Amino acid sequence: MKANFSKAMDLLPDAVVWFDQDANLVEVNATGLKMWGYEKSAIKGMTIFDINPNMNKENWAAHWEDKVMQSKTFESSHRRANGETFPVEIMDHLIEIDNRILSCAIIRDITDRKRKEAALRGALMEIKELKSKLEAENNYLQEEIQVGNNFGEIISQSPAFKPLLRQIQQVAPTMSTVLISGESGTGKELIARALHRLSPRSGRPMIKVNCAALPPNLIESELFGHEKGAFTGAITSKIGKFELADGGTLFLDEIGEMPLDLQPKILRALQEGEIEKVGGQGHQMVDVRIIAATNRQLEKEVAKGKFREDLFYRLNVFPVHAPPLRERMDDIPLLVRFLAEKLSKKLGKPITDIPQKVLDKLANYDFPGNVRELENLIERAIITSRGAKLTLGSWFNPKPSKSKPMHFATFEEVQKKHIIAVLQHTKWKVSGANGAAEILGMRPTTLQSRIEKLGIKRSNKVEG
Repeated sequence: MKANFSKAMDLLPDAVVWFDQDANLVEVNATGLKMWGYEKSAIKGMTIFDINPNMNKENWAAHWEDKVMQSKTFESSHRRANGETFPVEIMDHLIEIDNRILSCAIIRDITDRKRKEAALRGALMEIKELKSKLEAENNYLQEEIQVGNNFGEIISQSPAFKPLLRQIQQVAPTMSTVLISGESGTGKELIARALHRLSPRSGRPMIKVNCAALPPNLIESELFGHEKGAFTGAITSKIGKFELADGGTLFLDEIGEMPLDLQPKILRALQEGEIEKVGGQGHQMVDVRIIAATNRQLEKEVAKGKFREDLFYRLNVFPVHAPPLRERMDDIPLLVRFLAEKLSKKLGKPITDIPQKVLDKLANYDFPGNVRELENLIERAIITSRGAKLTLGSWFNPKPSKSKPMHFATFEEVQKKHIIAVLQHTKWKVSGANGAAEILGMRPTTLQSRIEKLGIKRSNKVEG
């Protein structure tokens, strides 16, 4: 009977082990020997402390305090003959046999179960991170929808704007970093959105960061994110704008306001594609296309020591300039009609008549605030207009333009100025890729003849 019992125990899929109160190993089945990697002869004289590295005399003694029949299930770890530890689930029973209490433990190797649990936890963590990222992205896009864009598209018919449009078409399909310069209100964000829409990344969001609007102590967290507890008030972890823009475009508006001590981290993100969260351990790779904008002259900021030279050159891969409204006054009628239609819908006040005298009056103003100022002016005009006709009240009494009395340049003067501006941009390169002829849509020989006819020389300069 005893032999049959031992054989039956050996057939069980789990280890069955008997210990006495002194922690001595009394008996173990074949499954247990295989699990630990011992021969039958090797277990003589072994104790629970040889098998379970978590067990000591104190907690073994506590296990025997109640000398009555009892059972419990718990997890622990065991040690194999080769020193390797592995997780186990133990169902332990104190059983009294012939006035002797023995501990009978049924032990199951749960290595595979723990591996699956770890994989599941990892998958759940990844799902949680993706959910968090999607929620952050959704919140950002909702904010963008609420704020709205200045325009749905670029509105211009001016020859002064055509070189910029051509540049947008050239650089948009690439991964090159673009630096947009121009005065406030000239539509730099609009240009950035056009670059993004025409790029292969248009299916992903363009994330905007206004470097001038963020406190210096928060801008690093806003750009790179932070871990929970990274600083006072960081009660949860946060995804930064670089990570949010992964696979898309990051628009760094007013980059000239970036704190000097943060610029090396921006440079690293541009050069290496690596970011590090505030309070985080290690680096994270991101795939982000950078478009930056500034109303400052960054070369002068570099000379003053207020902007890093290496970061400037890293941003200035493909510079474009947004011309001020005073250089494209022929766009005034087009912009006024567009803005009147857009804003009248917003205000619920239809405007169907825009008199020529209104357009003429606006055309005689320099607009130092550029298109943004024009938009605000049209909104106020709609509010104060009594009917469907747009009127400018006595509140609009601008100072005469610096260029008054108004002087209309001849066609040759306009041509000459425009060609010089393009030649300055190309560093006087006439033909070839990105040369002036290509930008102007002319044959190099035709452009060369025009240059000679107009008397254009390298000494000629166009300011702005």
